[in-house]
Amino acid sequence: MKSQDVRKQFLDFFESKGHTIVPSAPIVLKDDPTLMFNNSGMAQFKEFFLGNGTPKSPRIADTQKCLRVSGKHNDLEEVGIDTYHHTMFEMLGNWSFGDYFKKEAINWAWELLTEVYKIPKENLYVSVFEGSKEDNVPFDQEAWDIWKTLIDEDRIILGNKKDNFWEMGDQGPCGPCSEIHVDLRTPEEKALVSGKSLVNNDHPQVVEIWNNVFMEFNRKADGSLEKLPAQHVDTGMGFERLCMALQGKTSNYDTDVFMPLIREIETITGADYTVKASNEAEEKVNIAIRVIADHVRAVAFAIADGQLPSNTGAGYVIRRILRRAIRYGFTFLGTKEPFIYKLVETLSEQMGDSFPEIRTQKALCSNVIREEENSFLRTLDQGLILLDAVILNNQGDTIDGKKAFELYDTYGFPIDLTALILSEKGLKLDEAGFQEQLQLQKERSRAASKVTAGDWNVIIEDDIQEFIGYDRLSHQVKITKYRRVDSAKDGEIYQLVFNATPFYGESGGQTGDKGYLESQNGDIIYIIDTKKENNQTIHLAKSLPENITATFNAVVDANQRAKTSSNHSATHLLHQGLRKILGTHIEQKGSMVRNASLRFDFSHFSKVTDEELVEVENFVNARIRESLPLIEKRAIPKEQALEEGAIALFGEKYGDLVRMIKFGDSVELCGGTHVANTSDIWHFKIVSEGAVASGIRRIEAITSEAAKEYFESQAVSLNEIKEALKNAQDPVKSILALQDENAQLKKQLEVLLKDKAKNMKADLAKELQEINGVQFLAKQVDLNPEGAKDLAYELGNSYHNLFVVFATAHEGKPMLTCYISKELVAEKNLNAGQVVRELGKYIQGGGGGQPFFATAGGKNVDGIAEALSKAVDFVK
Repeated sequence: MKSQDVRKQFLDFFESKGHTIVPSAPIVLKDDPTLMFNNSGMAQFKEFFLGNGTPKSPRIADTQKCLRVSGKHNDLEEVGIDTYHHTMFEMLGNWSFGDYFKKEAINWAWELLTEVYKIPKENLYVSVFEGSKEDNVPFDQEAWDIWKTLIDEDRIILGNKKDNFWEMGDQGPCGPCSEIHVDLRTPEEKALVSGKSLVNNDHPQVVEIWNNVFMEFNRKADGSLEKLPAQHVDTGMGFERLCMALQGKTSNYDTDVFMPLIREIETITGADYTVKASNEAEEKVNIAIRVIADHVRAVAFAIADGQLPSNTGAGYVIRRILRRAIRYGFTFLGTKEPFIYKLVETLSEQMGDSFPEIRTQKALCSNVIREEENSFLRTLDQGLILLDAVILNNQGDTIDGKKAFELYDTYGFPIDLTALILSEKGLKLDEAGFQEQLQLQKERSRAASKVTAGDWNVIIEDDIQEFIGYDRLSHQVKITKYRRVDSAKDGEIYQLVFNATPFYGESGGQTGDKGYLESQNGDIIYIIDTKKENNQTIHLAKSLPENITATFNAVVDANQRAKTSSNHSATHLLHQGLRKILGTHIEQKGSMVRNASLRFDFSHFSKVTDEELVEVENFVNARIRESLPLIEKRAIPKEQALEEGAIALFGEKYGDLVRMIKFGDSVELCGGTHVANTSDIWHFKIVSEGAVASGIRRIEAITSEAAKEYFESQAVSLNEIKEALKNAQDPVKSILALQDENAQLKKQLEVLLKDKAKNMKADLAKELQEINGVQFLAKQVDLNPEGAKDLAYELGNSYHNLFVVFATAHEGKPMLTCYISKELVAEKNLNAGQVVRELGKYIQGGGGGQPFFATAGGKNVDGIAEALSKAVDFVK
């Protein structure tokens, strides 16, 4: 059965059971501070389990893209090593929100597996929660009794808290679960060892394929459990493992989910993937291919959903996954050029029907991955040079773990690659020292980001929190619940939820409102920020009101809201202007709207020219002068908004009802705050434009008071320039004259330096030493690098057997220059590029060039003397 049919039959089956089929949510989470990525099928429904929202249907089914690479659910280091762990995977799921429970979930799971997919019953085992005295949760007798009607009791296994009690985190909804495992071994293997003994023991052919979670508890901050107001079902079936079972394979990677990617990797790299490796070398190649096939899926889908690789947060995780794939290709497949980006085409063809975002964002994914590959391959080259320097300066046969950690932490050089290179050179790595440094870093990181949240203290039961901030900036509110949060970064903070709020919570790229709560007796509690979390607006304060049950006047900082709204409306006009002037291929790829400025990321294949930026600026300001009124439609069907021309942003999760914002011909889906009229923006000024990643550009701009302050600052700078130019009538003309004068002086200086080099030539000729028929000289000279080059060529014109290395320390930067007569290059197989690469280690740098002339720059001036002393070794 093809994987596309496996997916379709699952969704068709649950649709026949009254489930509404919904699309996969983006793999990147935006409004949940506890998770970077969707790490399970239930993550997008978290607000419903928490009671903060109402689903469109009490029964839902879907296939959800998931990513597990950090935190509690971390499979990264196992990926590729075994045959069934993945970074990105699909989770087929069916959900009940207060509707059906254990009986239906278990019976439907059994019906689908045995009657629709026709998996032999004798290949299946199930597990039931044995209970926990610690949590005062009894044995799941109900699930056991249901399973007894479907399967022999000797195939039912009792599972402990680790295996059969599912929790989304340290706090939150949780409950016992009942897993289904499949035994894919041969009859001969089954006769020797019972599959029952292999369940949950990491056997590659006895694997869990379905988990039925019965959500009925809430884990509190103190570790205790309380009953949820309603019982829910959260089930998930691993799509890749299910395909393995249905296609008669013993590895997920041997299914048609991965084989098209694997075959393409073979074609590109020339490597061979063997289903069963016959030796260690073959297995290393197999692992590398599995790693790459898995990781390109995770990286491409994350980029398609809006997460670019970066050095922080979720972007760092994506970069780490991609670099792991590059490194495996580099080490075991011999790939020294980018190639992973080419796999996006295959991925798009394979999964584009089920996940159209990978098809529409194909070019972006390819460009970003290619740029990341180029960058990391350069890092690997630099790391190899630095590792060579460490080896050169090392005494003994063991490399210090601290030095290896510096290569890993500062330069991004993989530790396993360091260990491999050392072993090839007969050296050892101080692994204990490395692990100690790594652990210290992790502890520092955890300490810096540690957040401890208490339980919510509920004052008023209120299921629906109303946002009234589009229409008013103050409102009489009641606090419905609050909790204390302690973090290393912010200290003690209180999170407050109101029954209704005028405060906008950070989301959609717009920062949250600030303001205050005022009690009837005049006491003030400042709201320092506002966030969105699981469909709740949460207000952050440094303290609590004295009377927490009182009625308060919640007041938004009107000045900051006005500035932020001005910038947000300007991003819509900017988006429209870019599409008008650069083309409709422009897509928004991210934004940040603050009260001080705005940032707008968009897809575009080249730098935006100065002329185009002026056009865009003029376009936006023309819309501002037109005084276009805000036209908004709230809670309209998404399909209607799209039919009316609204632009939906990629990577955003929209509900069935949306808000549409219109300024003239600019029409977008948007939940943010906006000005009532474009004239309120006053003026729009672009302050910078640059690249974020391949095919992604970023514009930063200002409006309103910030634009006014900018022009005032420019006027002050112009006056200062005039004063410096002695109040020249035409400052531009005066500056151009100074530039011309400076250029002439530079030319005169170059002539003087060349003369100096010629004068030095005669003196240096006397210092030449003849070694093995070679005129040799290695010396530090008081010249800039260009002067050293001129001097080398001057000497080269007079000798046909010359080998010179000059060192300079111009402006504190060491540089080595090597010149070798072409005759020597041919006769003695000497190479200037190789010379400077080797000697460059002593100045902590590297370089290259042609066989007869090359240069190397570095960081360590103190290493010049040793580098020069080693130069003679090349001619001895």
